[in-house]
Amino acid sequence: MQILHSKFTEFNALKNTVPSMVFDPEKETLEVWQEKAGKKLEELLGLPHKKCNALFEKEHEKELENCTEIRFTYQSEEGEFVPAVMWIPKNCSKEKPPVMICLQGHSTGMHISMGRVKFDGDEESVSSGDRDFAVQCIKHGIAAISVEQRCFGERGGNPDPDCYTASMAAILSGRTIIGGRVWDVMSLIDVLESEFSEILDTDKIYCMGNSGGGTATFYATALEKRIKASIPSCAFATFYGSIGTLRHCACNYVPSISKYFDMAEIAGLIAPRPIVIVSGKEDKIFPLETAEHEFERLKSIYYKNCEKPDNCVHVKGEGGHRFYAKDSWQEFNRLLKENNV
Repeated sequence: MQILHSKFTEFNALKNTVPSMVFDPEKETLEVWQEKAGKKLEELLGLPHKKCNALFEKEHEKELENCTEIRFTYQSEEGEFVPAVMWIPKNCSKEKPPVMICLQGHSTGMHISMGRVKFDGDEESVSSGDRDFAVQCIKHGIAAISVEQRCFGERGGNPDPDCYTASMAAILSGRTIIGGRVWDVMSLIDVLESEFSEILDTDKIYCMGNSGGGTATFYATALEKRIKASIPSCAFATFYGSIGTLRHCACNYVPSISKYFDMAEIAGLIAPRPIVIVSGKEDKIFPLETAEHEFERLKSIYYKNCEKPDNCVHVKGEGGHRFYAKDSWQEFNRLLKENNV
């Protein structure tokens, strides 16, 4: 008798799990489904957390060549303080620019979004992966907010991300790290509305990120309707074809989520808002084949049944697990113009 690794039992169980919350247009409208599915996703993520005083504090403001830099902190839940750096472009043709929330993945921290080198390997991460999101935003006349995500950079991962123990502890108490990162984004938008509405167009808030930042972008956009458009990169696939059977950081996991959703369902909560999904053709941990499978489901089920069926685009870069700025921004700017958002 051949004894197999027990992981194959779990792989088969996951493969045979059929999500129960796939949208059926014969039974309900997309809006009704989104309301119901959004509540279930919040529950699975361990949300909402308890609201608290933001205790907003501006740490500095200074002029750079192409933008004004404002560094600030805010409290997203009691005792959890989030550092962020805002860049406001000087070349913006509008009185109040739109704003992009920039989320790095497993890296040395949010300074990568600003193209700043602090640790060994940072320069390569920026130059070979188009991960300088804030720099790109300024070039496109969009204000950028680089946010330090939980367990990365200044928040417990300096220079190496430190997610595992926190992710396991969160699961034990009915929380998730993904949920915490989403909550930080939601709380940031509260701060933007209360502290910066005079200088930013807070009706035009976007979100982008790569890898773990792309994952947070997906979930945050799905649950936060104030995010009007997003660019999640290298974070989209089937659960079975990616985080279910390939080695990933523990912060990617949400208990029991496949009983209810696959990634197309999570992205389906975003419809009809514009979304540019970015994949690398050679990405080894979010394989293109599974990303294409979920994208077709997303288009044919969710965007087909909304008033803007073409608001969903899949960019496929000629490379691996990284961002692809040129094509992604071309599609994103087109969708912003077409939708006036």
